[in-house]
Amino acid sequence: MFKYLWMVTQDLFLAVTLTALIHILLSRLFGRRGRIIHGIALGVGVLASVALAIVKYNTNLIISSHWNHYIYAVLLALTLLILLLTILFGRKENRRTAAGGTLLSLAGALYSATLIFYSLPGVLLYPFSFNTMGQGYLSSYYLVRMAGWLGALVLLFVYSRLLSRCALYIMPYGALPVMVNAGLLSFAVYCFGRFFVPWVNRAKWLKWPVKYTDAAYGWIGDWMMFTANFSMLFIWVMAGIAVLLAVLLFRQGTIIKEPYDNPAQHRKLKARNRHWRRVAAGVLVCAALCTVIMTVVKTNDTKQVELSAPESYTVDQEAGVILVPIENVSDGHLHRFEYKTEKNINVRWIVVKKPGSASFGVGLDACEVCGNAGYFERSGQIICKRCDVVMNINTIGFKGGCNPIPMPYEVKDGNLVFKLSDIIAGEKEFR
Repeated sequence: MFKYLWMVTQDLFLAVTLTALIHILLSRLFGRRGRIIHGIALGVGVLASVALAIVKYNTNLIISSHWNHYIYAVLLALTLLILLLTILFGRKENRRTAAGGTLLSLAGALYSATLIFYSLPGVLLYPFSFNTMGQGYLSSYYLVRMAGWLGALVLLFVYSRLLSRCALYIMPYGALPVMVNAGLLSFAVYCFGRFFVPWVNRAKWLKWPVKYTDAAYGWIGDWMMFTANFSMLFIWVMAGIAVLLAVLLFRQGTIIKEPYDNPAQHRKLKARNRHWRRVAAGVLVCAALCTVIMTVVKTNDTKQVELSAPESYTVDQEAGVILVPIENVSDGHLHRFEYKTEKNINVRWIVVKKPGSASFGVGLDACEVCGNAGYFERSGQIICKRCDVVMNINTIGFKGGCNPIPMPYEVKDGNLVFKLSDIIAGEKEFR
């Protein structure tokens, strides 16, 4: 659940913030015309994203790094165009110019549609990657992950609506264009760095090779590495713009500058200011929630889990077996064991007593789906370290899905008996 909560929030936060601000900017500049043009563009961007997601899911025709190369180029070109048109036609006395207003509206709308087309397809594909453990789309495994995915979308929708209101109410007039242009320039820095990735790394469309180590491309390589290593910085810049906008509106809502002739007019102005403060507070709360999700929740979800230390056992070399006393593994918790083979490979296996039963779940500390990442215990549950799927303890020892690869054992004289030959056969899973 938490994995897709922070992934969706991180993937869409920048796009949601920037498109919401552009929508209100065009609406304030050009009224109904700008609002309709931008709304149509957003619809086209969503439909195009759905189409691209379908193509990516059903074919191997789309290579994201190559595809995004052209998207970055379009976004860079549109950023320059919007900045130029904002200077020419964004002023109050020029904003009603028919040709200029239409051109700026189209440029802003195309930018938002492209940004949605860039950000949304991957998010749409997440539900198709959820692990159902073979139990179908109504299983708890699927529904928990879907809850995280939907929760992030709902939070971002509420945030976008409140941010749009905040941008609509903010004064003076020039504050919003400045913030939108700051957001465009910030993301342009990121796009410029990522634009060169397929060029430098693959040089597919050049007639001569380009290498990262070439001196002529050193600064490009540095820029690429900066945008790759500090990609979250651009999201925080966008979050800062949203917070600044909310703070300005909140402050605006604490002062009544307009004259009033009677108490009724005064009460109306106070109610308006109170509404402004509530909208600003809503933006701040949503931005804080998104920040917590992209920091605390993400850190805890991606925190590396340390596997428990292997436990001791007895080796009977003559009989070719390993003996584990039953009393040592009968507490219902996960117990891990490890054997180093002659090829210097550490083969791990786990043992857990099944609830309400005298039998044990035994298997290699690896599975056919996630490899040898291993399993750990959390709150009495056995969990795959790689995919975070909770194991059904009663099915450990059976083949299939993310279950540990079964390993045979016997119960004899108060011990679990494992053949060394069966353990050595598991070497291939731990190479």
